Amino acid sequence: MVGFAGKSAVAGSVAFVALLGAPVPATAVAEQCANPTGTYTAAVPWGQRLIDPARIWPLSRGAGQLVAVIGTGVDGGNRQFAPGQLVGGQGTGTDDCDGRGTIAAGIVGAQPDPSTTFAGIAPGVKLLPLRYTQVNGGGDPGQLASAIETALNRGAGIILIAVPAASDSPALTGAVSRAREKGALIVSPAAGTQQGQTSYPTATRGVLAVGSTNQAGEAVQTESGSYLGISAPGAELVSTSAGAGGTVAHRWPVSDPSLAAAHVAGVAALVRAYHPELSPEQVVARLTLTAHRGPSGGHDPRRGWGSIDAYAAVSAVIPAGTPGPGGPPNVAPETVVVPAAAPARGGTDKVSGVLAIAGVAAAVAAGVVVAAVRRGKRRGWRPSRFRAS
Repeated sequence: MVGFAGKSAVAGSVAFVALLGAPVPATAVAEQCANPTGTYTAAVPWGQRLIDPARIWPLSRGAGQLVAVIGTGVDGGNRQFAPGQLVGGQGTGTDDCDGRGTIAAGIVGAQPDPSTTFAGIAPGVKLLPLRYTQVNGGGDPGQLASAIETALNRGAGIILIAVPAASDSPALTGAVSRAREKGALIVSPAAGTQQGQTSYPTATRGVLAVGSTNQAGEAVQTESGSYLGISAPGAELVSTSAGAGGTVAHRWPVSDPSLAAAHVAGVAALVRAYHPELSPEQVVARLTLTAHRGPSGGHDPRRGWGSIDAYAAVSAVIPAGTPGPGGPPNVAPETVVVPAAAPARGGTDKVSGVLAIAGVAAAVAAGVVVAAVRRGKRRGWRPSRFRAS
């Protein structure tokens, strides 16, 4: 049974509809803004157990990384965000009636707190909240493009699209291109839950597109395509709540395919903080090369190259210039030899993920052939580039 302190879990059922993004009439916004379920005190949520960020924090906490969270804003009144962690100023959204932006931001960077078992993946990051929509299914792609441009102008190195758009535009494609030119990584979810839906800029070349899974590893979203790069938790989650009013407060259980991208953005921040020399494409290569693959070992149109392995992504020894299994982000997978699936982790017996890349050779016309052998090491071994944060 889920434990909490504070408000009843059934309080504000109308507010939960607002949390999921249903359009809210202007006259009813105050009554329907998201409210906390309570303070989460049960077992560590499964999404945090899968990522296991505390294991990575001796290597990296994401310090020095500015992560833009583009969606419905972020409520700075939740005490699990550190003072000064949310970067304000013109164009930012430091309140969040809808609640989705606050949930996404908490997954990325909420601080550990003794009152709860929930913590964000990269508590060392700064967060730049940018509100561009409160509409279910995403907002205007032109407004989303403007928000991306603002993030770039403010110096964000990682741009999380917490609420993608349901359509594309030349302005949005152009904003993605400028992000690539400036060395910023855009992480965007495949949020479509109906057949034929496509999210943007998720499907745009150069974006790390993220699929969503439940605890059983099954894809949650219906959206699929060759552009999917990786998958992460997106169902039955816990995170920070809007409307906390200066307390540590959460919402659960939350199921939203868009939240898978928040997990990946947090891990990307850990990777870039520990490997500051890496380009966005090299960060994507690390994430996809070290992912836990499905039985086929190949690309899955709904889960990409597999489920994210955060520890391996940070600690793996990968020669410079090694391409990801599918080449650059959002390029249709070619015929490639991919690294073996990461070993399954059972119970508390953790396996250290250190990836040894045996060699890289050019293929003729078909693409890049990557030969990789994965070596597991028992608990207690440290990666060769260990340094305290």
